Amino acid sequence: MPRSERSPLLLAALLAGVGVTHFASPRSFDATIPRSLPGSPRTWTYASGVAEFALAAGLVAPRTRRAAALASAAFFVGVFPANVKMAVDWRHRPTPQKALAFGRLPLQVPLVLWARSVARNTEGRS
Repeated sequence: MPRSERSPLLLAALLAGVGVTHFASPRSFDATIPRSLPGSPRTWTYASGVAEFALAAGLVAPRTRRAAALASAAFFVGVFPANVKMAVDWRHRPTPQKALAFGRLPLQVPLVLWARSVARNTEGRS
């Protein structure tokens, strides 16, 4: 399978895997939900897990791949405030935890670019 054909499947696997963790270990995600959002952090945690499953499913299906890839890019931008909150909240933690929290911030850029690349490589296909 050519690299361009594996890329959407790998992105789907990443999203599905993270989606699973939203349900398997929701407390760690609850802590990253910005307090300014209405409702329960757990609701947001589960909603983002469901969104990740939906995006993963959309990436697997060729007919919905382009739209799901663009939605994934938007999703990665949308969850950035949670990563910022985590970095701020963890700034006084031990160095390994602090490195993890701050390391997540620049990781969003390649994720957005990856999703956009999947969308671009899917254009014109049905």
